[in-house]
Amino acid sequence: MVINDNLFSNAILKEISTRFRDYRVDYPLTQKELADLSGVSVRSISRFEAGEDINLSNFIKLVRAVGLTDNLDYLIPDGTIRPSYLLRESKPRYRATPINKRGSKTEWKWGDEK
Repeated sequence: MVINDNLFSNAILKEISTRFRDYRVDYPLTQKELADLSGVSVRSISRFEAGEDINLSNFIKLVRAVGLTDNLDYLIPDGTIRPSYLLRESKPRYRATPINKRGSKTEWKWGDEK
């Protein structure tokens, strides 16, 4: 079975717009107040919250107006912060077993030995 990508995209858009509307209402802001803060028209805000498509710059303005810009890192993570990147930037490893002054390993003993 082939998944219709357009239907999937519309579902994501609807979910984002619904979450945004709920967040705005809880903020609390009216659409008019959000329009004044963001510089996006009330009509565009209304369309977006109804699940219609708006341009990306307006979406960013809306997200910024309600203080959610830090959450954009969850949407598209910074590519420089990957596990392999962190390995390259990590401190050098040190020996787990100490070496005595002569350069050989210290002799290991059981707890009951003298």
